[in-house]
Amino acid sequence: MSEPLLDVRGVTQKFGGLVANSDVSMQARKGEILGLIGPNGAGKSTLFNAIAGVCKPTRGRVFLAGADVTELGAPQRCALGIARTFQVVKSFETMQVVENVMVGAFVRTSSAREARAKAADVLDLVGLRTRANAMAGDLTPPEMRRLEVARALATEPKLLLLDEAMTGLTPTEAQQGVELVRRLRDSGIAIVMVEHVMEIVMPLADRVVVLDLGRVIAEGPPAEIVRDERVISAYLGERRRARRA
Repeated sequence: MSEPLLDVRGVTQKFGGLVANSDVSMQARKGEILGLIGPNGAGKSTLFNAIAGVCKPTRGRVFLAGADVTELGAPQRCALGIARTFQVVKSFETMQVVENVMVGAFVRTSSAREARAKAADVLDLVGLRTRANAMAGDLTPPEMRRLEVARALATEPKLLLLDEAMTGLTPTEAQQGVELVRRLRDSGIAIVMVEHVMEIVMPLADRVVVLDLGRVIAEGPPAEIVRDERVISAYLGERRRARRA
């Protein structure tokens, strides 16, 4: 096994008396898709925030390529190679699509020409090149999700955090998204993805980490996770019981 690109060690995140993450440890390696699943309120987005640098964990450390980045904020971590999308899509709606992606590209260059060229390449990759000159506010919700992925990719990440990037997509769009994620994985990017559509994440992920009430309750290959009674109880229980009825 290669050394982990991302190494989360004992992360606990408290908000007053609420413990959103409790002693969470996990790793992701270069060229790996790690699925992060769990019921609503399990602490998945909070963990993403701790990894991306949006908030510093109450306890624990976050390492990227062996370097401790716990004390660094989101801009510094982005410069080191961590990019993310958001569960609630964020865009600069009064700017063109290409300009939105250029914002990400400016992490790596100060040249507007180079940033625009990078944005065009990334938009082609995610299937939005024909919408490059449209206003971001005029995109459909699925297109806005692809725009977020494009802006993240323009930063040239080593680690990509995808927060429900497949939500709201048609089956055809979801399949295109799956193919894109696999291409990114094959290029060497480490991908951690939160996804509630189990039919997407289980065939796609190389490994899966399951959170429940802020704690890791299971970790392993998807085929093992779907048979784990703790996972069935915490996350798949109602669906499994419905099938057995």
